[in-house]
Amino acid sequence: MLIKSPGKTFYAFWFLIILIIETLIAIFLEDELIRPYGGDLLVVILIYCFIRAITSFSILKSLIIVFLFSFAVEFFQLINIVKVLQYQLPEIVLIVIGSSFSPWDLLAYSLGILLTGALEYYRLGYSENSTSTITGK
Repeated sequence: MLIKSPGKTFYAFWFLIILIIETLIAIFLEDELIRPYGGDLLVVILIYCFIRAITSFSILKSLIIVFLFSFAVEFFQLINIVKVLQYQLPEIVLIVIGSSFSPWDLLAYSLGILLTGALEYYRLGYSENSTSTITGK
């Protein structure tokens, strides 16, 4: 039995919910655990939901794109891309790139991707045909 993936509205809804949560965390929390690492874990889920809401990519392809994007952003922090480019980037780009590299951020991104993959896997219900929905084949 092939279980149909939810529509783009499902992902758009969760994108908005997580965006609100991320905004509340940024505004009201000044701790050393939830804001930096919980926020990083949630941001990959946020980006995943955004991609699924606006594209027809498979679950697996979307997870890989988010994983690569999040690691690329962290790598740009490691090499201090702003100084390398010697160019004043727009403020929104500086916010996305962030300011400092941390291997703990990579762990948070990885856990977020794994959590998202697990949620999708269990939400679809495991069956012999469910992998075709995950991979898009």
